[in-house]
Amino acid sequence: MLKRFHLYTAIVIAAASGAFAQTAPTGETLLTLEGCRELALKNNKQMAINNEKVRQAGYQKKEAFAAYLPSIDFAGGYTYNQKNLSIFDSDQLLPTKSFDLATQSYQFNLVKNPVTGEPVAGPNGQPIPSEVALIPKEAMTFDIHHVFFGAVTLTQPVYMGGKIVAMNKLTGFAQQLAEAMKDNESQNIIYAVDAAYWQVVSLEAKQKLAESYVNLLDSLDQNVDLMLKQGVATVSDKLSVDVKLNQANVDLVKVKNGVALCKMALAQLCGLPVDGDYKVADDLSQVNLSSEVASTYNMNEVYSRRQDIKALELGIKMTGQLKNVARADMLPNIVLLGSYGFSNPNMFDGYKKKFNGAFSVGVGVKIPIWHWRGDFNKYRAARSGETIMKLELEDAKEKINLQVSQAAFKAQEAVKTYEMTQSNLKKADENLRCARLGFKEGVMTTDNVMEAQTAWLKANSENIDASIDVHLCDVYLSKVLGTLK
Repeated sequence: MLKRFHLYTAIVIAAASGAFAQTAPTGETLLTLEGCRELALKNNKQMAINNEKVRQAGYQKKEAFAAYLPSIDFAGGYTYNQKNLSIFDSDQLLPTKSFDLATQSYQFNLVKNPVTGEPVAGPNGQPIPSEVALIPKEAMTFDIHHVFFGAVTLTQPVYMGGKIVAMNKLTGFAQQLAEAMKDNESQNIIYAVDAAYWQVVSLEAKQKLAESYVNLLDSLDQNVDLMLKQGVATVSDKLSVDVKLNQANVDLVKVKNGVALCKMALAQLCGLPVDGDYKVADDLSQVNLSSEVASTYNMNEVYSRRQDIKALELGIKMTGQLKNVARADMLPNIVLLGSYGFSNPNMFDGYKKKFNGAFSVGVGVKIPIWHWRGDFNKYRAARSGETIMKLELEDAKEKINLQVSQAAFKAQEAVKTYEMTQSNLKKADENLRCARLGFKEGVMTTDNVMEAQTAWLKANSENIDASIDVHLCDVYLSKVLGTLK
């Protein structure tokens, strides 16, 4: 059964991974940009934390709503007492009275002197009763060795100064805040994944460029070697080309290592094994670059889309409710109370060793009178917190305004830079063609060719950087505008 469960789990995981990544014809795992985004959102630990925070806020909201409803509690216990409870320390003798017809009242029955007829006094000076009533000590001794007791209590809040209403609103805003923070974190993750993805695309393009550069130098090295044998080139020319070729091979190894490291970073963001064999689906030849970047934006619409602004607005509402909670501590509280208490032994109908109890209902009122202005200062502190949140919101809007302007400027500059690198690339291609042709004709030296090749390498490298920069600036602009899905 356990093996079946593990097999089923493996099938589910494989099916889920297959929905985001496919296999390339070369056997590598093919990663698309959208697939990487979804994998990152699915596997990121911070997103899992934010999801749990949303659930936590939902539970807290339900907890606050429960305060509207009556609460029922049970309390009970057992006590063992070493000694019994006795009202008297010994047997008690109580004097009695008889009705006297002469005085029309009850008179104590006393021992009287037969001669004088006066009551006889005892050693303590008190009259001696002629008749007494005996109350044995055992009759007033109660067995309390084992005592059981309990009570069921119902409490219904009637008026709590508005605290329950404020707490329900507060937890509702807290749930919305958790969702806003989750959305904001998802945008940060997407931006990080896009940056890592396009970095891989950039380095793969540079790897192809480095390979082409090595091929150019290798071809030049072979030509110089033939020319050296024919006596039309010098050893210095051959050594110069060899140095350039060795340096190009070193750079190629560095680029390959950079590609591998960037793929590891991308895999880590996506929650994939870092030692896997991956290939990105995009390359620069398949990318359509847009040069349309607006110079101005409706900032009110930007504010409405930004999750951090939404979080600050919710923070203002939350601090407002905290102010109401603090104010509720200065107002009366009224609750309805009902309970049923029982005990064994009980004294509801004489002292009996059995369970018996009774119902009781009532109203509880708590009115704050004087707390040395502690509650009022708590209210003022909450009011100051609300003011702070409003100022933070205004400060955030000013910073976002600057952020949007800078992002739009960078996006425009990235497009202009890309267009210039495109022009430089054409000139570098033509320059290299002319240099190679001149070298064949013998009117240019190897230094001229290597300079043209170096210029060609630089132009292509700058073009790759510019194209990738356009993508990253576009993603960043979408992020600051709040349009990044």
